[in-house]
Formats: sequence, structure tokens, C-alpha cells
Amino acid sequence: MHTTGHIEALTREGSALLTAAEEAGWDAEVPSCPAWRIRDLVLHTGCVHRWAADYVAEGHAEARPIGSASMPDGEVAGWFRSGYRTLVERLEAADDTLACWSFLEGSPSPRAFWARRQAHETAVHRVDAELAAGRTPGPVAPEFATDGIDELLTGFHTRPFSPVRSDTPRTLLVSTTDAPSAHWTLHLSSAAPRVERRETGAYDCRMRGPAAHLYLALWNRLPLDGVASVDGDTSVAALWQEASAIRQRTKRHAPTG
Repeated sequence: MHTTGHIEALTREGSALLTAAEEAGWDAEVPSCPAWRIRDLVLHTGCVHRWAADYVAEGHAEARPIGSASMPDGEVAGWFRSGYRTLVERLEAADDTLACWSFLEGSPSPRAFWARRQAHETAVHRVDAELAAGRTPGPVAPEFATDGIDELLTGFHTRPFSPVRSDTPRTLLVSTTDAPSAHWTLHLSSAAPRVERRETGAYDCRMRGPAAHLYLALWNRLPLDGVASVDGDTSVAALWQEASAIRQRTKRHAPTG
């Protein structure tokens, strides 16, 4: 996907997240983020949007902490809306010469990185809000879902502190079944996973399904059972589900860094 597409997705997902959050109510529990209520989810995501917007606008060269926020419930929606719109405006105004800190390898530019990361951050939390509202998660376009799977597998889980490890070497194949079809082969060991964007042959376990379903299952927002087929050694799939959840302050959610 191009940066423009990510910015458009961020705009849609921010609006959809807020709609679902207001439907659920600020005190609603978020089943996919234990110990969080909708208020926590929206405040967290809004702080992440402001954190990202500051990198884009001010060009900070080093990592900075994500802030926190607290306010009366009646102010949360307007505060959140202002934050994601500011992020969108700053991404639209920036160009590909932007220089600032980012944290995943392989992005063509920091602007492209922040647009992609915030689009997927917001999309996953939009699903959290919909689950809190008792809804079936809304659709995720196959191209966007495939892009998000790629970011998760080749970006987050190839970093040295990925928690997905196996004392015995294992190979996990992840394949989408819709257009565009895509494959990722994960080589699991006592080190961080090594990932190839192709089907390499023999595997111990394969997860296979529509991109949108895999996207949410790999982010632990939907159970694998029922949304994807799992062939081979199912203990490898179980290892992924148990180890891949990225936690911050003991809360399970889509990562920000």
C-alpha cells in the first residue's frame, strides 16, 4: 500500500473507533484488552496519535515516551477526534524527505512508517471498540489486512525482543487465500523469528485463511478456530497465540513501540 492509502485508512478507522466507543459507553469492558475499559482504550489511542504527530511535525530524532491523559468523560470524544485529525493533517502536509525517529525496519521513509503504523494501530483498536460494543468486527479490506500481516510478521516479530521463541526449531507458514494471495514463512527458534515473504516448502504448521480473518487472528483479536484452517502440528499455532501477544503495563493490545 502507498502512504496515501494508509492516511485514508487512518481517517476512516479513527472515525469508526470513536463511533464504536460511544456506542459501547466509556465504562464498557474491552474483552480483547483485559483490565481496560473503553475510556482507557480511547485515551491510550489518542495519546499514541499525539505521540506520532509530534514526530511528524517536529522531527524528533530519538525515542520519546508516550504521554498519558485524564479528563472528564464528556471531553474524551472531542479530544480524541482532534488528535487523530491533527495526525492526519500532519502526515498529509509532510513529504518523503521527513527525517525523524521510527522503530521498524524496511519503511521507505519515516513518513511512510508513521502513516502505516498509525493506520494499523487505529484499525486494531477500532476492532477492540467494536468487540466492547458487542458487535462483530467490521470489514477489513484484503489489501489493508495483507499489509498489516506483513507489518506484524516482518516488522514487529523480527525484532530482537519478539517473545515468539521455540527451543526446538519449527517452521510456521502463514498464507492468505484471497486476492492478493500472500505467504510468509516464519522460522522459529531460540532467537527472534526469521521471516521470508514466500512459501519455502516443508512446514511444521500452516495457518491459512482470508487476509482479514488472519489479520485479526494474528493480532489475537479473533480466535484462530473458525477463521482460519490450521494444518500440521497445532502446537506451533498454540505457541504463536500464547507468545505473540504484545503486552504493555500488563495490558494486551496492539503495540506502539
